[in-house]
Amino acid sequence: MDLDFAPEDVAFRKEVRAFITENYPKALREKQKSEDALTKEDYFSWHRILAKKGWATPSWPKEWGGTDWTPTQRYIWSEENALADTLPILPFGVSMLAPVLWTFGTQEQKEKFLPDIRDGKIWWCQGYSEPGAGSDLASLKTRAERIKGDDGKEYYLVNGQKTWTTLGQFA
Repeated sequence: MDLDFAPEDVAFRKEVRAFITENYPKALREKQKSEDALTKEDYFSWHRILAKKGWATPSWPKEWGGTDWTPTQRYIWSEENALADTLPILPFGVSMLAPVLWTFGTQEQKEKFLPDIRDGKIWWCQGYSEPGAGSDLASLKTRAERIKGDDGKEYYLVNGQKTWTTLGQFA
């Protein structure tokens, strides 16, 4: 049994490694090694570089900017990023919200949000946990009420209590 990667996968690994080496921001690498807190822009900087290359959303459908990579290529991509200690693409928009949006969202919602998530232009956060419910979505007490604003437009007024919101300070 041959467990080596196919020649095209070896070539892909070399391409990914070279891209990371040539494009990962030196200032970001230095900041990661320091005790300085990472900013919203720090997180987005690598994401935007990947988006320009078309590599920010490898698991997405091709029609919304996915790479159409094989599972082996996605594995190599993840492994090379881990080996290079790059900042991860934050999962809230790319991995948590986007799949729900392209599966259940309206065409208008998809066209409005998916390109900005892919390109690192919009920040999403997670705000599930509540006292007494944790992250059990069926037990959440927070509710959104549709209201009409002073400008005549409809909005949602969200009321409830959260225990924490992951990276909410940047949203």
